[in-house]
Parts: sequence; structure tokens; C-alpha cells
Amino acid sequence: MVATLYDQSWHQSKRLNMEQEEGNLERLLKWAAECGISDSKCRGLSCLGHSLVVSYFHGAGGRGLGAARDLEKGELVLKVPKWALFTRESLLLKDDQLSVAVNAHSSLSSTQTLTVCLLYEMGKGKTSWWHPYLINLPRSYDIIATFGEFEKQAMQVDDAIWAADKAISKAEFEWKETNALMEQLKLKPQLRTFRAWLWASATVSSRTMHIPWDGAGCLCPVGDLFNYSAPVEESDFENMEHRTHDLALQDISTVNGETSCILDMEQLDSDSGRLTDGRFENDVGAYCFYAKKSYRKGEQVLLSYGTYTNLELLEHYGFLLNENPNDKVFVPLEPEIYSSCSWPKESLYIHQSGKPSFALLSALRLWATPANRRRSVGHLAYSGLQLSVENELFVMRWISNKCNSTMKNLPTTFEEDSLLLSVIDKIQNVNAPLEFANVSSVSTDEICTFRANVLKKGETDSKTLVSGKMQRSRERWKLAVKWRLGYKKILVDCISVCDEMIRVLCSQISHS
Repeated sequence: MVATLYDQSWHQSKRLNMEQEEGNLERLLKWAAECGISDSKCRGLSCLGHSLVVSYFHGAGGRGLGAARDLEKGELVLKVPKWALFTRESLLLKDDQLSVAVNAHSSLSSTQTLTVCLLYEMGKGKTSWWHPYLINLPRSYDIIATFGEFEKQAMQVDDAIWAADKAISKAEFEWKETNALMEQLKLKPQLRTFRAWLWASATVSSRTMHIPWDGAGCLCPVGDLFNYSAPVEESDFENMEHRTHDLALQDISTVNGETSCILDMEQLDSDSGRLTDGRFENDVGAYCFYAKKSYRKGEQVLLSYGTYTNLELLEHYGFLLNENPNDKVFVPLEPEIYSSCSWPKESLYIHQSGKPSFALLSALRLWATPANRRRSVGHLAYSGLQLSVENELFVMRWISNKCNSTMKNLPTTFEEDSLLLSVIDKIQNVNAPLEFANVSSVSTDEICTFRANVLKKGETDSKTLVSGKMQRSRERWKLAVKWRLGYKKILVDCISVCDEMIRVLCSQISHS
């Protein structure tokens, strides 16, 4: 009976929240139209409807922008005038008190200043010109700077835990640096807390867009409703790695002449401009968004912010992708591997597909070669070629063993994490006995730790059922488990890739 009453109350509350959100969205779109934000050349009561429409995409980012009609690749779909952008410049010009205070704290970074400006505008409430936009901002974020100790440790991998520690420390340091400015502006006490700072800095981190005149970027009303899509275009570097992998499957005797695969890094840099679909255009004085591909009516229209790994997406935006072509894993390497080649450390990784990177294969081939022979074969290794079948066998076995040992050093297996992820959403009542079949003892301990953590923080309601705070804690935990699962999947796939290569190479030896 208690659960039934709770369900009714929860659904009623959810319905009211949805109605409020719909009303807020309508006000935003009307305000945006008055500001000149439009997806059409003809101005109307709403800024959308000609090219784009707000829709909910379950399992694909939630609320986003869909195609209101068939769209062609490269077509202009939204334009946001400069005066509608939330920038430091526009805010300081409109408010003398804010301008004087900010100018007195010139040592703060542009990002810190924009974050304080956001809190300052939030403090104005309905009197802020930006109010229709501000009330539509998310109420919470899941960037790793918001992770507690439990969620941070749930990531398991040292690099990820270090990234979370660094993000949390950075956020706290920047908050303390801005305290004097916030006091001078007489911000309300609740807006000067670290919790409020985390919200505002997460808003700036996850929603700002690049503008050429300010490194802090800008908040772009309506333009920030686009959900993210990882770039699908392959760079010359990726094309070369795939070609090199194909070459590696051939007999070594047939590829001796293939030595012209030299990287053109300048061309790579020039290609990076193709990875974004929105930019500020001076000639029209507006932020312009273009369709990154052709869309059919009803499809979600996506925006590429650039190439990010899942850890970077989690750090800056608070989400990750199930299939991210830009994800990668860095496995621990011996110091001699770094010293035996000239590749930068950041290029030595395993692709999301499980394939070792071009640079990692090159470095390992050189490292596996006797030191007195490296100079004579260096040009072959840097061109992406096998040095010998025996050398390639050693490299593939080494990578496979390294992936295996890396996974064995983690508390849970790939299979355990897959099962844990499937039961996290079923955790509703933190006092109910565990009844999850096939969950390992390690995963059961993790569930118990989560429930104890929730009870310790008081994140349950009077009936010990799920609350808003508990839901957010659970979502952050879920993100941590999803991240480590993706990390392990790359290692598992890499082992499969290496094992297939070993099979092919052994076949070559047996037939030679």
C-alpha cells in the first residue's frame, strides 16, 4: 500500500514537473523569437518550426532538436544573433555594477568570470533579461567534478580516478579564487556555495560554444539544445591505420615496397576544421548552425563539438557514448618503449575498435628489435610496416598479454560489470534485501556500499524509497560503471584482434 501511494505521488509530481518544463520551453521559444533567433528567414511567434522542432529522443540524449522537414547536408538550420548570446561582453555592457566588480578582479580567468556572471544573473530571478533562458538550464550535471568518493572509486582505472581528483581539486580552487568577487557582488549565500559553483561551472563547461573574441566562449540560447554526435569523418591518420592493419594481414614478403605511408600532420591539422558544424560568422553577426548530414523529417539533428574520448566527454559534458569512435585506452608501457621511438605518448593507445594505434604498433615493433638494428629498420617501422613475421608475433602476443594483465588488476571483470549495469536501475528501496540473481560477491559489495553511502548522506525520503538525490547518485554511479565497462570492452576487443593476427601469422609460418 505504501509503495502504491508513493508511486501515485511520484507520477503526479513527475507530471507536474513535465507540465512546468513544457511551459518554460514555450516561454523560451517565444523569447528567442523576439531576440531574432530563428530556423527560418521569416520571423514568427516561435523561433522553431520551419527546419527544427524540439523533441524527446529516448536513449539518444533525451530532449533535443529534430528535423521539422527533410534537411540537406550543409543547409543552414539555425541562426542566433550576437546580441542573444550570453557572453561576458554582453553582460558587462548591460550592468555597470557587474562591470566595475569584474574589472577589479582581473586576475581571474575568463571562464571563472563567466561562471560568476551566470550566478549573478541567476540571483536576479525574474528581473533578469535572460530569465526565460536561465530557467531552462539543467538543474544538475554529472561531470566528474560532481562525483563523490564512491562514484570516483567506481571508475576503477587509475587514469580515470586521477582525472576525477584533478577536476574536483580544480573546481574547488577556482571557486575559492572567486569568493572575493562574489562577496563584492553581494550574491545570495546559496549562490556562493561550492555546490552552486559546481552547477554554474558545469553549465559553462558543458554548454558554452566557441567564439573568436573570448576564450570563455558563450552560452547560446536554443543552439545548446542540439545533442552531441561524434565526428564520423575519418582523418588521414585513421585511414592510414586501417590500411596498415590490412597490410599487416598480408605476407611480409608482399609489402616490402609499401613504404610511402608517411603522416602529413599539417594536413591533419587543416582537416580538423571539418569536425564542427556551428560557428560564429562575422559577416552576418550571428552564430550559425548547419546540418552535418542530410536528415529525414523526424530524425534528431546532431552537432559535433569535436573529437572526445568518453573520459573527456564525462569530464567536460557529463555524459558518454555507447559507441564512441574517438574513444581509446592507454595501457601501461615500459619506459624503454617510450625512449626507443619518437612518437608522443598520447599517440600510443588502443582504438575503440580494439585495434592498436599506428604509433603503438610502430613503437612496439622498434622496441622488439635489437637496439643495434633499430636504426636500419626505423624507416620501415615509422612507415607502418611489419619488420618480420617473428617480430609481429612478439608484438601481438605482448599486446594481448598486456591487455589481459591490465584487466586482471581491476576489481571486477567485463562480464560482472555487464550484469551490474543491468541491475543498477532496479535498486529502488535501499533497505530492501538484495534479490539479484547471478550478481558476483564483488558486485554485491559494491551495491551495498552504494546503499550505505545513500543512507549516510540522507538521500532517501521518509519511506526509504528513491529520491531525487538518490537518483542523481545512482546516475553518477551508473556512468562510472558504463565508463569502466567501455574501457574493458576495448581491451577485450584488442585481445580478439591480436589473437586473430597471431592465428594469421602462425599460418604464414606453417606454410613457408
